[in-house]
Amino acid sequence: MQRMNVAKVAPEAFGAVMGLEKYVRANVDHTVLELVKLRASILNGCAFCVDMHSQEALGVGESSRRLFAVAAWREAPFFDERERTALALTDAVTRLGEHGVPDDVWQDAAKVWPEKALADLVLAIATINVWNRIAVTFRNDLPSDD
Repeated sequence: MQRMNVAKVAPEAFGAVMGLEKYVRANVDHTVLELVKLRASILNGCAFCVDMHSQEALGVGESSRRLFAVAAWREAPFFDERERTALALTDAVTRLGEHGVPDDVWQDAAKVWPEKALADLVLAIATINVWNRIAVTFRNDLPSDD
């Protein structure tokens, strides 16, 4: 059961996060953005966001095979170099440990992503992690199938 509707309780804060969401939607490749959102949501155990982003991706033509493979992306042959570096960076930023993002993960991403695009990608990863933490903490209800 949902604990609270944060958009109603703290609309200015919710709006600020939504502003960041609008920015990344406008500045990050849509296919990569959906893969990143789905991967971070899987890692964070956010059922609400896994449902939302898988449905959104399917709605714009992403294959179910690729979406299922996001859970095991390292072993799946379905992702190109840009997508793989984005997924590796998503793993590192989402699981941010004591030593931060490993240099090899950063360097691999920096080889294929121009500086501005890489900055926007990190902002996208950070944004979905904020949304995951909001949805998990407040136990956002999944929409019904009706």
